[in-house]
Amino acid sequence: MGILEFDKVSLELDGHRILNNLSLDFWEGHVHAVVGPNGAGKSTLAMTIMGLSGYEHHEGDILFKGKSLKGLTVNERARLGITLAWQEPARFEGLGVSAFIGAGKPGASVQELDAALELVGLSPERYRSRRVDKTLSGGERKRIELASIIVMDPEIVLMDEPDSGVDIEAVNYIFSVIDQLKEKGTTIILITHSAEVLRRSDHAFLLCHGNLMDKGPTDRMLAYFGGKCIPCTHKNAPELTELFAGKGGAQ
Repeated sequence: MGILEFDKVSLELDGHRILNNLSLDFWEGHVHAVVGPNGAGKSTLAMTIMGLSGYEHHEGDILFKGKSLKGLTVNERARLGITLAWQEPARFEGLGVSAFIGAGKPGASVQELDAALELVGLSPERYRSRRVDKTLSGGERKRIELASIIVMDPEIVLMDEPDSGVDIEAVNYIFSVIDQLKEKGTTIILITHSAEVLRRSDHAFLLCHGNLMDKGPTDRMLAYFGGKCIPCTHKNAPELTELFAGKGGAQ
């Protein structure tokens, strides 16, 4: 039994089936990757786990430590220890960096907040009093979001395209945080198009149009980033559209 289980989960949005009868087990303390072409349902899977508005009414069940998440709000799931790092971190005009980082752990000390900033490579003296607004770059906002996750100390972290739109320095800090969270026993789920991010995982799932096509070790899944997809007759098969080939990673 995994810490998080999908039991025949299906989801329709605007009349389209986005997730189709998915049964998945995410093992505690492991780094899992979810890969697949555009429209595969990867980000939808993450938003369904969090129970975001529009994604909570699905068939089947999602179990956390053997108990159903059905009917639980986003905040209730967060209190259980499940959190999502967005592909595009939100801006909160007027909200201070320290307040943002400490929001998931009321009463966190200044020392805890500063230590989290240092772990993501941001100087507390420079960033503690700044605002989470347009003056911050995308990479800075992603690192600040990661600092908030470190302080929160969740049991499951979902990361949607963690390396998207950030520079190499930020990517290296993101990978460092992934390693540190794994060492603490945190379960991490990486939603990704990137072969480099996939290499940080222990295990991966391949989705295509809401279906589970394959699952297994990272090394085997890396083959899909070279255009070697599961043979099928779907119109988006790589041999027809070259979805995967020649782009440095799956699309």
